[in-house]
Amino acid sequence: MAEQMIISISREYGSCGHEIAELVAKELGIALYDRNLLDAVADEMDMSADKLRKFDEKPRNIFMTRSVNGHSNAMEDVVVQMQFEYLQKKAAEGESFVVVGRCGETALKEYKNLIRVFVMGDKQCKIDHIMKKFGLSEDEAETKMNRHDVTRKAYHNCYSDSKWGDSRGYDLCVSSSKAGVQNTAKVIIDYIKGSQS
Repeated sequence: MAEQMIISISREYGSCGHEIAELVAKELGIALYDRNLLDAVADEMDMSADKLRKFDEKPRNIFMTRSVNGHSNAMEDVVVQMQFEYLQKKAAEGESFVVVGRCGETALKEYKNLIRVFVMGDKQCKIDHIMKKFGLSEDEAETKMNRHDVTRKAYHNCYSDSKWGDSRGYDLCVSSSKAGVQNTAKVIIDYIKGSQS
């Protein structure tokens, strides 16, 4: 039986981290959990994925949250907990998979085969990618990039044991601007294979 592989890929907005994660999952022949994670959770819980999506990868709103006996009523907290439990269940069942964002490295920290990756990029390369992908001006792309990264950082730092983007919280940090999408995926795959030997 092949050794279980669990890969958590965090990313800066515009670094092509999602595309890289897709290539890694495809090359390794394993599942990819990203936005589709909410669909799986919603199916299992018999809930609407669209309702959950409003709270996906968002930090809790401190003005709309109340804690009672240490338990929060914030929907953001509920969605995070459901995603964590789903990922932990899949890992406990022995499934191999790649998870994009969603504090996967925290949810799955108890699994010895977890590889934690952070994909970053040079500012201008990320802006250029966002401009091309969404047909935005340079200023619009930079604003979009900054807004997404501020939200990701706040979300991650709210629900994770480590700080978003801090290299000490990851096994591998790589710049997609230097290597490109294909080669960055190859670097990650080689690292995973090397860690299994």
